[in-house]
Amino acid sequence: MMGATITRADLSEAVYQEVGLSRNESAELVESVLNEISETLIKGDAVKISSFGSFAVREKGERIGRNPKTGEEVPILPRRVLVFRASHVLKNKINNSL
Repeated sequence: MMGATITRADLSEAVYQEVGLSRNESAELVESVLNEISETLIKGDAVKISSFGSFAVREKGERIGRNPKTGEEVPILPRRVLVFRASHVLKNKINNSL
């Protein structure tokens, strides 16, 4: 069930094939979109892409964890995590492709 990883170059090539921009313009467009998404998430705002899903940053507080090997309690520091929630459209496409 393992597939190939899609890279930035693959995305740029797809834009080149579908839109007809030059390869350099396609690469710049992909970089621009990815940078915009990254900057928005860094600010703490959510990113919603219609029919695909939404990305959001969630704050996780400090908590106590346990080392599974030794059983020793260890503090886990507060951090920000990225979460993705797929849209119903994407979920349906995935489930109907079986």
